[in-house]
Amino acid sequence: MNVGVLGGTFDPIHMGHLVVAEEARTKLGLSEVLFVPAGQPWLKQDHSITTAAHRVEMVRRAIADNPFFKLNTLEVDRPGPSYTVDTLKLLQDQLGSEASFFFILGRDTLAELPLWKEPRRVLQLCRLVVPPRLGSRDLRHLEEAIPGLLERVIQLDMPVIGISSSEIRQRIARRLSIHYLVPAEVEQYIAEQKIYPVSVS
Repeated sequence: MNVGVLGGTFDPIHMGHLVVAEEARTKLGLSEVLFVPAGQPWLKQDHSITTAAHRVEMVRRAIADNPFFKLNTLEVDRPGPSYTVDTLKLLQDQLGSEASFFFILGRDTLAELPLWKEPRRVLQLCRLVVPPRLGSRDLRHLEEAIPGLLERVIQLDMPVIGISSSEIRQRIARRLSIHYLVPAEVEQYIAEQKIYPVSVS
């Protein structure tokens, strides 16, 4: 059983996340894609992020109409910083040894892999799936830091999706439309709950 894993803060989840997940599912023959909202991302401990309850609910609404997309809350359900290696170990325990994991991540996140907890163990537990990005540099420098890494990386052949959660938050602050950047259900939830601050100037 090939299982995709898409982790992230999802602050908020957007159409880019969904397109990448669907491309990975169809092109790699994944039986399902697990969306795993981060609890306390250790690389973002200096950043303010939206409460887990809101981020989980936005993911729930965004993926509700896709039977191959599943929400997994193991990171927000446990205390302390979230580390990918621990998440993958827990998923292996949940799904059994027959599950093969394909961890979907952006190139900017991949560039930080040498800083992760037990990066070589991460590569043993999963294949890394990386969508294209405008202006991204070659990955060979990572091979020098972690020999054998490139053998575990799948570069997804798909259009570049230029949407970011930070850009969406900035647009909300400036009272600009986020229609078509996030699913309609997520747009409605953000408006109802007033999750992101709006500039008063």
